[in-house]
Amino acid sequence: MTGLPAFGHRLIGRPLQGLTLSRRHFMLTGAAAAGVLAAAPALAELRIDVGQGFVSPMPIAVPDFFSGDGSQARVGQDLTGVVAADLERSGLFRPIDKSAFIQDPGSLQQTVRYGDWRLINAEALVAGYVNTAADGRLIIGFRLFDVYGEQQMTGFEYTTAPANWRKVAHTIADAIYARLTGEGPYFDTRIVYIAESGPKDRRVKRLAIMDQDGANHRFLTDGSTTVLSPRFSPTRQEITYVAFPQQGPARVYLFNLDSGQREVLGDFQGMSFAPRFAPDGNSVVLAVARGGNSDIFIMDLRTRQLRQITNHPATDISPCFSPDGRQIVFDSDRSGAQQLYIMGADGSNPQRLTFGEGRYATPVWSPRGDLIAFTRLYQGSFYVGVIRPDGTGERMLASDFRVEGPTWAPNGRVLAYFRQSRSTAAGQVSSRIYTIDLTGYNERELVTPTDGSDPAWSPLNQ
Repeated sequence: MTGLPAFGHRLIGRPLQGLTLSRRHFMLTGAAAAGVLAAAPALAELRIDVGQGFVSPMPIAVPDFFSGDGSQARVGQDLTGVVAADLERSGLFRPIDKSAFIQDPGSLQQTVRYGDWRLINAEALVAGYVNTAADGRLIIGFRLFDVYGEQQMTGFEYTTAPANWRKVAHTIADAIYARLTGEGPYFDTRIVYIAESGPKDRRVKRLAIMDQDGANHRFLTDGSTTVLSPRFSPTRQEITYVAFPQQGPARVYLFNLDSGQREVLGDFQGMSFAPRFAPDGNSVVLAVARGGNSDIFIMDLRTRQLRQITNHPATDISPCFSPDGRQIVFDSDRSGAQQLYIMGADGSNPQRLTFGEGRYATPVWSPRGDLIAFTRLYQGSFYVGVIRPDGTGERMLASDFRVEGPTWAPNGRVLAYFRQSRSTAAGQVSSRIYTIDLTGYNERELVTPTDGSDPAWSPLNQ
């Protein structure tokens, strides 16, 4: 685990190391379990095999974080709620109802009565505490235990300002998720999106941001200007977006989330679309329409110099860098139909990626580099799908009247996108944000105060 500047932390205990055999679905009880454990206590590690399609959620016990003097009991309950909700929402864990617990949180700080937890079929156990330091800061710690293996798997302690308790909860959930799945974390993140309200022909669109679980929601613009296509910087607390003022051309803005300041990236002398950052955060790639045609450009954010990298009579739009910055995926109708293409970051050697029927759009490269997500329109229905960068393995994850705008969580395992309904006779439409696992399972709505579209997932919070 790496250091986090918002709060101190240290490792507690000795995590279990070096065991790779999955025993996700291996559950015995009573004398049979005791016999297996006695014969081979370290032959298997508690692990969820996320390489499968549907995975039966792992039963996990998350008792309330214990406050020694009771002064932080409410914070302990809140911490527990966030950790359990994060894990449950991933679709890979099933937090056990607290009413079933036999051992209380206080005695759990001294010793783990593994038999009590096996009786309620818990495979994993989280033992947490929260106390107040002399300087008023919170001391929050947790340990993760393998109940059937009777071993601690990991544990950390954090020191933080009281206002940061929710961030610590997400960080703890991330540590548990990573240890039990082998996947990268994603709970301590945010999502920026377009908050929508009003009838279809007078839709008000504001920029908004929230934690990945919907908490800490706030609006960043007032709705006087229509905004579209927000994108996070991979290195700084900045986003880009496109704004359509009541008068004049659309402009691309750079918005600093820490200061609230925004600046125009430049006058592109034409319509500009959906900028995305390069992996180093020092440039953006975007499409600019001039004279009825759209090509792809790269802007250096330090010098504001604009460099054209495609020059084709077809429409080239929706560019996105690969995680290593060496390639760009984009969509183009240069073959006659809108398809996905990959080229070098300098515009060299464009190669067609998709060959399916219908139209392909809004490609976005996975942070892991192994997949590209996209929107597909075929026979009147929309799809969100993924494909490997070599053109193999294309599959659809979600479909409806209109689903589009995929964005990746920083671990490359979960996608967010938006789903829009058909217009009613009164001209009303609804638009909601959803998340889904890249296997196509565990689709869930991310509840927002208003309708939502165009989500963009942040990197892990710093």
